[in-house]
Amino acid sequence: MKTKKPKTWMNAEQLGEATECLKAMAHPVRLQILQMLLAGKYTVGELAQACTVLPSVASTQVRLMERCGLLVGNRDGKRVYYEIAESHLAGIMACLEGRFAR
Repeated sequence: MKTKKPKTWMNAEQLGEATECLKAMAHPVRLQILQMLLAGKYTVGELAQACTVLPSVASTQVRLMERCGLLVGNRDGKRVYYEIAESHLAGIMACLEGRFAR
């Protein structure tokens, strides 16, 4: 049986980058942070409080996702508000919510 070839296949480097992004998302606290940030902008302190983790833990999770290009921080005075940097995250999260949030 022939496999239909999509318009474009990702090359090995692109697949590796995609894997790293998926790994960056693969943690319950990180998924909760992503859900929150898809709804608005938050500081690390606000994310920590909502996720019931220490601010240092939330900061570590945010930094990891920021390094992957999933999030971006914007300074407003002394505060840094984080938001989604990758618009495709909404679709990924919708897929997960559709499958698991029943």
